[in-house]
Amino acid sequence: MKKEILIYVSLFISIAFFWHMEQWFDHPIIHLTNMSNGGAFGVPGIVHPFVFTFIVYALLSIPRGILKLFKKK
Repeated sequence: MKKEILIYVSLFISIAFFWHMEQWFDHPIIHLTNMSNGGAFGVPGIVHPFVFTFIVYALLSIPRGILKLFKKK
């Protein structure tokens, strides 16, 4: 469980950094305070990073699960 949480948090931080790199370097405090006003693809502001991180996590867990199945046999 700890490993999965670490993977999710690592994905969250790396996606947030690389997707919004310019905002993090130019004005990080303003970026954080405006997050409740933002949003993407119809997902409300503060929730959208968690939703998109979960989508990436789910997509990455499919090949990880398949590899785990073959590794046990």
